[in-house]
Amino acid sequence: MSVGSWNPEGDTQNPSFKIEVNVLHEFIALSEQDQLAALKVALPEALQTQQSPLMTLSKEAWIAAAEAFSNEQLLHLVRFFTLAEMQLTGWEAGAESPVIWIVKVLRRRKAAPSKEFLLWLKANSDNRFIPNGAL
Repeated sequence: MSVGSWNPEGDTQNPSFKIEVNVLHEFIALSEQDQLAALKVALPEALQTQQSPLMTLSKEAWIAAAEAFSNEQLLHLVRFFTLAEMQLTGWEAGAESPVIWIVKVLRRRKAAPSKEFLLWLKANSDNRFIPNGAL
């Protein structure tokens, strides 16, 4: 059995992994086109495997990446990542979910998700940390 080490800078399992804006735009398009119900089919298997490290990137990485997106686009990403965690193997995130960091960005922008949206999040996820993170 091996024991992992803790890195106070939020290092992930793959610290060299970088967020690709064009990939996030693909995820947004899937949400805009209501194609999130069957992500295993909608996303090529290679993309599913390649992009799974997105789920455990640091808060800082997500805050920086969010700058490139509108509030509406961020809500689409929240929908995508909420359902991806439920549907795709290896996309489990727990307290490190990008949903948490993106919702924090929206709140900082004074564009917090509506009560209805938050209820949707809870209804579509079994991740107990969504949307607020570890308390």
